[in-house]
Order: sequence, then structure tokens, then C-alpha cells
Amino acid sequence: MTEARLHVTSASERPDLAARARQLQVWPEFQRHGVVVNRYWSRLYESFPDFQLVVHDSDADEIVAEGHTIPCAWDGTVPGLPEGVDELLGSAFALKEQGGAPNTLSALAIEVAAAHQGRGVSTMLIRAMVDLARARGLGDLIAPLRPTVKERYPLTAIDDYATWTRGDGQPFDPWIRTHRRLGADILRTAPRSLEITGTVAEWERWTGQRFSRSGSCVFAGGLAPVEIDLERDRGTYWEPNVWVRHRVAAG
Repeated sequence: MTEARLHVTSASERPDLAARARQLQVWPEFQRHGVVVNRYWSRLYESFPDFQLVVHDSDADEIVAEGHTIPCAWDGTVPGLPEGVDELLGSAFALKEQGGAPNTLSALAIEVAAAHQGRGVSTMLIRAMVDLARARGLGDLIAPLRPTVKERYPLTAIDDYATWTRGDGQPFDPWIRTHRRLGADILRTAPRSLEITGTVAEWERWTGQRFSRSGSCVFAGGLAPVEIDLERDRGTYWEPNVWVRHRVAAG
């Protein structure tokens, strides 16, 4: 597969491709049940179609990947960053409803079909997002990253994990490292970025795992433990992220 065969387009330009891209199944099941995310996610295509990207293989007529972004307002300071994805979505939709002017583009997610992972498609989408921010006159691309291999270390605090480096000084995590190599600045961690809450039975269905006691429980795919409360029949999980910024030079 060569990059020449791949084309990045927006949902507004090719709604037919966007509809097909929405069928990509990349995330683990529990990721589909965000308390705040589920309130807003389907509205991205209606409210911000110019900012939802699709990578299409024109030769094979195949959807390769999808990238989600949202314009937002940010004061440019680390303390001024949203707490995480949940707060970002709420404030960005409120800004649009109030007729406010965004000054920043935030990435939300990059989903690459399993058959095409590890082939540089994510890098292609990051660059496309930077180009999109530049074309819209937005000064920065920020992103709340979901570290790729944090799931192997669910008991390690995200504040500690984000500081890990390899022998060459590059970030230990491959996804953080990809952004860093593309010029991103690592800004801060977001320990409580995205909330996923459900009954114990729902968590058992989502994870294929039995939860027989209350307390912090690790599970496959989780970046942190889920807090199980058998008495209240509730499991609460907060996904941690790492905020980075790509500076967008004027074109």
C-alpha cells in the first residue's frame, strides 16, 4: 500500500465514505460506553463534519482509517487545558451553540483498521490534522493521547508513566513518541479524562471478566483499574490521557 493510493477527505466532502468509516471497529467494547462521550460523539458528524476525517484507499475502495477533531477555545496555557476529553467535548459544543470563535483544534481520536496498523497511517492523519488547523486559521493542534502500551501497566500512575523514556531519551510509549517525533510538546497528564460507568453486569459483559469483589480491579485493555462497588452495583473507570500540542505555523 503506497501513500499515493490513500486520500484524506472530510465527512462534509464525502459523507458516503464517512458513513462507511463509522463502521470501523477498533476500540475495545468498554470504550464505547463513555458517560459524556456517548452524549456527543454521534453529533460530531452533524455539528463538525468538516473536522471529521476519513482515509480512503482509492484503488481498493477501502476505508483505512478515521480521524476525529473538534475546534475549541484554549488560552494557550497548561492550566487552561480542559481536564480531559469529557470537559473538552462539553466546552467545544457549548462554544459552537453560543456562537463563539474557536482558536484551537483538538484531536479526539485516530482509528486505523487492524489490517493497516503499523504502516504510518496515524502519522498521515496527524499531519492532516495540523494542515486542517492551519487551513482554518487555528493556532494549535492539541490532543489528549491514549498511550498505546499503558494497558500493560494499569497500576502505574499516568503522571509517572508519561515521564518514562527509552535509552535514546525518546518517550517510552510509542504513541507519545510518534507525536514527539512530529514536533509535539508534551504538556501535562489528564488522570480523569474520560469517564465510563456501568453496572457490574455491564462491565462483565464489556470485558469478558468476572468481578467478584469490590475495589480496584485491573482488566484487559484498561489503562487504569476500574473501581467496582458490588453493593451499589456500579463500576467506574476513568481513562487517563496525556495532553500534547502541535504548534501550527501560518501557511
